[in-house]
Amino acid sequence: MTILITGAAGEIGSRMARRFHEQGHRVRALVLPGDTLVSRLGDAAEIHHGDVTKPPTLAGAFTGVDVVYHLAAVLLCEKAERFHAVNVEGTRNVVAAAEAAAVGHLIHISSASVVYPSTTHYSRSKRQAEDIVRACKGTHFTLVRPTLVYDGDGGLEFKLYADFVKRYPLVPLVAGGWARKSPVHVDDLLSGLLAMAGNPVTFGKTYNLSGGETVTLRELARLMLEKQGLSKPMLTIPAGLCRIAARVWGALNRRPMLMEHTIAGLTQDADLDHSLATQDLGYHPIGVRAGILR
Repeated sequence: MTILITGAAGEIGSRMARRFHEQGHRVRALVLPGDTLVSRLGDAAEIHHGDVTKPPTLAGAFTGVDVVYHLAAVLLCEKAERFHAVNVEGTRNVVAAAEAAAVGHLIHISSASVVYPSTTHYSRSKRQAEDIVRACKGTHFTLVRPTLVYDGDGGLEFKLYADFVKRYPLVPLVAGGWARKSPVHVDDLLSGLLAMAGNPVTFGKTYNLSGGETVTLRELARLMLEKQGLSKPMLTIPAGLCRIAARVWGALNRRPMLMEHTIAGLTQDADLDHSLATQDLGYHPIGVRAGILR
């Protein structure tokens, strides 16, 4: 197959490109102009420089493509307009380009945050993107909701949380750290994603690619400390106090220690059920305790 990956210079996209290349597929990588991380791809992919927010730059990228993996997105940002421009309108542009090129299968990488009862600019942008993908015509689609991704080097949100846990003499836990998460090892995430390419059983479905074990953020903090041979007392901080501090710092145009969408992620559950992926794809992820040891 010919497979196009948007956001291909990212950690997940570049690993996916190399895996598909090793399997003998032709890989095309959509990469932002000037992105220095393009070196991650080596000779695994044909590079197409483009920006999902600028439709003219996508010309030719989708021609002859069988499967599109849409990973390009903004995850951490302080401006709602940026979430909308990339995550919503960027997805709209990708869907339009896939339809115009008669791409057979579009796999959209969404987020576990779409299930949060209390929404954020980020989670709302991912919900809107899912709606856009569901409405596509002439192209089969699959939606994927990964949970907290990690590997030996972290994973963006996982690494940020690990750094946060290590930074202070006391571990500050927003709302006590009782939010339930199901972190997924990057190897398991990739196995699930690769099994979807052009697979008719996945058409029109939504898959949760979560880990094999649910832990609270308090438990995860302890695991992270144990991995480093550390032990620290934990301090509960009320979520309301964190939100007030974030708003005050934002009003002063200073970057807060925690932004509102970060607080939402630290206080809401994301332990999604992956049983459909197990049934359809043979997806059997390891638990985070075993994954951290790996």
